[in-house]
Amino acid sequence: MDRQFVNIEKGLGPQGRIAVVRFDRGDNINALSQQAMRELRDVPREFEDDLETSVVILTGSARAFSAGFDLKDGDGRARDGLPIGERIHRQRLGPKMCKAWQDMDQVTIAAIEGHCIGGGAALVVSLDFRTCGRSAHFRIPEVELGMNMSWGSIPRMLALMGPARTKQAVILASDRIGAAEALDWGLVENVVEDGQALAASMEFAGRIARQPPIPVRMSKASVNRLAHALDDLAAHMDADQNVLTGLTEDYKEGTSAFREKRKPSFRGR
Repeated sequence: MDRQFVNIEKGLGPQGRIAVVRFDRGDNINALSQQAMRELRDVPREFEDDLETSVVILTGSARAFSAGFDLKDGDGRARDGLPIGERIHRQRLGPKMCKAWQDMDQVTIAAIEGHCIGGGAALVVSLDFRTCGRSAHFRIPEVELGMNMSWGSIPRMLALMGPARTKQAVILASDRIGAAEALDWGLVENVVEDGQALAASMEFAGRIARQPPIPVRMSKASVNRLAHALDDLAAHMDADQNVLTGLTEDYKEGTSAFREKRKPSFRGR
């Protein structure tokens, strides 16, 4: 596959059992365009038959993990003018990307520097572990843009943070969640000095890579099946709800306010 934004490096760490996946658009924003999401969705396929890799680390640039869905992406914006069926089909790309990462046999770790917003946060909660730099921050802006939080991320956040913190993170969309808060809430497992997220993730991955690979995979599968057993019940309407909210006046107001850099005024229409 010809990748523009994603690079895969295998054979690292103890016995070559660690791989690093770098998502970097070279602009320190790292928005999730349709092309970027397709590339990230396809990464797990590179590991389907890989019995040598035990741990996969996903990282962004040195200053940004991801700004989330690219509202300026022409391919993405074109969906607003499509028939309902095609809009729902396109909306399923994000959920498929996140589910592909969640379902990987290998243990997965997100190494986060800088901002991790919207779809970026949806992606990292699909992984097994998260380490971030001290200045990193998270934000879930979808509600303030007039749409629901989708991509199957609410049940995943619920498993990490519990119901109250998940509601707070999603509903209070303007609030930044700093690294210290993210650690306290359970959104991340480790906070390190800025610039050290990847190194710390490599060290942690090395500890996992030294374990016997077969029971490691079995343990991950068992935990995930129990932890995410009801996810589909909670998230099966995500794409439909996203398209529905995309038809509202509030969605138009929210996205217009974002582009015009002003506060939105919602009317429940």
